[in-house]
Amino acid sequence: QVQLVESGGGSVQAGGSLRLSCAASGSSYSTYSWYCMGWFRQAPGKDREGVAAIDTKGRTVVADSVKGRFTISRDNPKNTLYLQMNGLKPEDTAMYYCVARWCPAADNLPRFEGPWTYWGQGTQVTVSS
Repeated sequence: QVQLVESGGGSVQAGGSLRLSCAASGSSYSTYSWYCMGWFRQAPGKDREGVAAIDTKGRTVVADSVKGRFTISRDNPKNTLYLQMNGLKPEDTAMYYCVARWCPAADNLPRFEGPWTYWGQGTQVTVSS
């Protein structure tokens, strides 16, 4: 079992920056490093969408809507996932969720498709114009 706890959300003005963190517990460093991780978001009245994902080798994928502005990274010794968000826009307003899935070698790719086994409770990001 893996527990995911997000932090770092808040309210900013357009053009500002935030860094989200996701602390994983219930798994030692040696096993956490074998989980693929990602960030999803959901705005009111909209479908949930993948924002960024990272595999165990640090390869990443980001959604076109945030490319060039958001960066995903992981710190395996700290069991922590990050999402650096720069140049925030009002349309980035959403609840952001950290996700994780076991990543065997044959499935070790940065992708949004699930199933994602573990989900955090979410952290709210609000961007005002």
